[in-house]
Amino acid sequence: MRTRELSRLRMRSSKADLFLTFAKIGLFTFGGGYAMLPLIEKEAVDNKKWITESELLDVVAIAESTPGPIAINAATFIGKKVGGFAGAVCATTGVVLPSFVIIVAVSFFLEAFQHLTIIKYAFWGIRAGVLALILKALWSLFQKSSKDILTYLLMAVSGVAVLFFNVNAIIIIAFCAVVGIVAFSVRGNRK
Repeated sequence: MRTRELSRLRMRSSKADLFLTFAKIGLFTFGGGYAMLPLIEKEAVDNKKWITESELLDVVAIAESTPGPIAINAATFIGKKVGGFAGAVCATTGVVLPSFVIIVAVSFFLEAFQHLTIIKYAFWGIRAGVLALILKALWSLFQKSSKDILTYLLMAVSGVAVLFFNVNAIIIIAFCAVVGIVAFSVRGNRK
């Protein structure tokens, strides 16, 4: 009986920990999901050890290719892995709630103060900081991903297709997934 109680207590604390960790991520990260990735990595991989770096790359790939914001999808996936369905709900609620509260609060005051020069400069500074966070996430993902000629080729083709030919991102993701499956199958058959 005592073992069950300890197990339940651990599960409760892990769900509370999921909620609080993702609430902190949601509260202290501006700029959306990509800007949240470095903090998700620091908390979920480095500090809490809920997932590995390799799993984070998989989470990002899955979260990016499924509908919805990447941070919410990542929180849901990590929460499910750590605490099942209830963990997914806790992590998702944690990452969404701070943004929701801030947006509601800002909406009451923004219209009254948006004409102020200091507010305009603050938003200009926030945009610059968000760009830096997104570039940091991009660099971190690049460093940890597998690199071979096919990876570089897919990255170049995808970049050109999106930037210069305005190809829909869904088509790019589907194309890269098919190429990955084929390449893995061919490499697997050779070994």
